Amino acid sequence: MAAPLPITPQLCAQLQAWLTEDIGRGDLSAPALQGCAGRAHWIAKAEGRFCGGVLLEPLLHQLDPTAQVRLLVTEGAPVIPGQRLLELEGAAAALVAVERTALNLAMRLSGIATATAALVAELAGTGVQLADTRKTTPGLRVLEKYAVRCGGGVNHRMGLDDAAMLKENHLAWAGGVRAAVAAVRASAPWPARVIVEAETEQQAREAVEAGADGVLLDEFSPETLLLLVPQLRRCAASRVAGASVVLEASGVQPEQLRAYAATGIDLISTSAPITRSSWLDLSMRFEG
Repeated sequence: MAAPLPITPQLCAQLQAWLTEDIGRGDLSAPALQGCAGRAHWIAKAEGRFCGGVLLEPLLHQLDPTAQVRLLVTEGAPVIPGQRLLELEGAAAALVAVERTALNLAMRLSGIATATAALVAELAGTGVQLADTRKTTPGLRVLEKYAVRCGGGVNHRMGLDDAAMLKENHLAWAGGVRAAVAAVRASAPWPARVIVEAETEQQAREAVEAGADGVLLDEFSPETLLLLVPQLRRCAASRVAGASVVLEASGVQPEQLRAYAATGIDLISTSAPITRSSWLDLSMRFEG
């Protein structure tokens, strides 16, 4: 089961801003519904994974604190066309005003969860996890990464303050792998992890020798990794206290997932579920 989504004050403020974007100075249709109570439900119009229903209650409560939401499907669960997903009731004007914002978020997140689940299924039984990246929509990172978890994936860094990832520019400007790792180790808090993105076999070996906690192996072929991964494992075992290293592959095409999983790596990271997924079609139906 995916880690729950914390409804933080920051998230509530974002939800309010997104509602305000749509409502503006006020819903001009609201007078037609003044004093009316309403009931509605959501249905799936396509097959996929449902995600984002947990946002409806905090969204709706911004407009009607007494409104009620009943979730019928757990987050990340598979759904089929015509399936009822949740039920809600409250002030009719609030139900109408919240509809578009809530559905937009849920359709976006459900699309990401659906795309993630399809890739995770390709890795079933391999022990290799699918991780996301920082390629997210500005303002939606927490939610999009939550959707990845709902699809069975795991989150990579939430931001630059989660872990230090040393990429091509870092290594060039710092004077090499060892110098870059040493500089970060000297200033980062002790729990912080250091990851090196390696584009060559030599960089990968240097990263392990320098004490990196993880090595991101970028655009290596499965054939190369079959030989390189055991070497890196042996190198890590010879370090002080035999500290392990997390080996991650990136730049992987979906049709090659199982070939990469067979190389002995720990993670495959990809932005595809977030950057390439389509929205899952959902609809809100009002009841008389």
